[in-house]
Order: sequence, then structure tokens, then C-alpha cells
Amino acid sequence: MVTNATSLTRSGLSDFIIQRVSALILGLYTICITGFLLLTPDLDYATWVAFHGGTWMQLFSTLAVLALAAHAWIGMWTVGTDYIREHYFGQRATVFRSIYMVICAGVLFVFVAWSLQIFWRL
Repeated sequence: MVTNATSLTRSGLSDFIIQRVSALILGLYTICITGFLLLTPDLDYATWVAFHGGTWMQLFSTLAVLALAAHAWIGMWTVGTDYIREHYFGQRATVFRSIYMVICAGVLFVFVAWSLQIFWRL
């Protein structure tokens, strides 16, 4: 039973807030990109590069990538803890879940690192 719903001590509230805030950021990013595409009839490569080359867009893109990674991590953690358990996998569930989480973390790390390299030309 949750006795303090406002504590962010892994009671589920922090995950809920992260999911909602990251969804809001991703929604705003989608609106921004869609708006640019709709309002730029003569879109070419140079215009696209100039749009994404601005510091504000690089920061917004970085924020969107981090939001996507946080959103995905919580989703994948939930799937792992809900479905990779002893009921389905027996005594090896903890090993399978650990392997699954390491793979998920690795994939998200590569995604974030690669995105930062692209956005910031590292």
C-alpha cells in the first residue's frame, strides 16, 4: 500500500511523471517538426540542415532523444518485470531478466550516443 503518494521513491509515481513529461516533450517535438514541414513548401537539403543546425533545434532534438530514451526505458523495464518472471521462466527468470535489461540499456545507450554524435557533429 502506498502511504505517501508524493514521494518519488520508486513508488511508481516517478515513473508516471517521467512517462507523462517525456510524452509531452515528444509531442511538442513532433508538432515542431510537422509544422516546419508544412510551412516550408520549398524544402531542400540545405534548408533542412539549416533548420537542424541552429543551437535551439540541436538542444530541442537532444531533449527529445533523452525523453524518448527515458520513456522507452520505463516501458522496457515494465515489460521485463511484468513478463520475465518465475511464473513463465522458472528459476532462471532473474538471469533472463538481467540479460534483457542489460541489452535494453545497451541499445538505449547506443541510440543516445549516436543521436548526440549526429546532432552535435561529434
